[in-house]
Amino acid sequence: MNPWQALVLGIVQGATEFLPISSSGHLVLVGKLLGLSTDRFFASMLHMGTLIAVLVVMRREILAILKDILGRLTWLLLLATVPAILFAVLLGGLVDRLFQSGATLGYEFLFTGAVLISAVFVKAGTRPLAKLRVGDAVASGIGQAVAILPAVSRSACSLVPLLWFGVERKAAIRFTFLLSIPAILGGLVFDLKDVLTGDPAVLQQVGVASLVVGIAAAAVAGFVAMRLMLNLLTRRGFLWFGLYVIVLGGFVLLDQNVLHLLPWGA
Repeated sequence: MNPWQALVLGIVQGATEFLPISSSGHLVLVGKLLGLSTDRFFASMLHMGTLIAVLVVMRREILAILKDILGRLTWLLLLATVPAILFAVLLGGLVDRLFQSGATLGYEFLFTGAVLISAVFVKAGTRPLAKLRVGDAVASGIGQAVAILPAVSRSACSLVPLLWFGVERKAAIRFTFLLSIPAILGGLVFDLKDVLTGDPAVLQQVGVASLVVGIAAAAVAGFVAMRLMLNLLTRRGFLWFGLYVIVLGGFVLLDQNVLHLLPWGA
């Protein structure tokens, strides 16, 4: 992988991690367009860039949590993280295979689109972040767990359940941003462990320069995407994002079954 390819993938990762259109699904799709095999290690390393973006945008909330480390919000975030851990342990091998092949990508994009469009019909919530309930955290956590599948958007599936339960839009978005921190850190720990204890050729195949370029691009694009989410994601935004991923899912299924333009299953 050369630095230009890493730059493209980094921008894709950063922009789509927080926009509710599935970063992993887009990485698989763009990787195939570029003729690359986008493995879980490189995708996880790109998450380091998006983690930097989260730490910058959510710095006030993070400092507040650190000052009250045993507070209610901390426990809700931990509770919401448990389903994703269970799914990762139980289904990690299957997800790795799906990530490589992209075999279920079209259906997952369609599922993400349906989740997003459902938000259009939900009455605007009023509960702030301070009024978040245990049920809200569990629903958001289950949504994040389902999003372990390649083209199911973590942002969409952890955010929309909060809207269903009456949480105010910006509060729901901020909670999903905070919820991404343990998920990203967990993925980094697992992947770094695999590299340190396994075959070092995994890192050599990517290249240090490409890795640095990809992480930096993901950080900048992630920062921009987070700002857009907070300020521009209204009901109409959910509709357009939903339609976009549905069209994308339709194209993927058409190509997999009829056109065969991309190397699916490879």
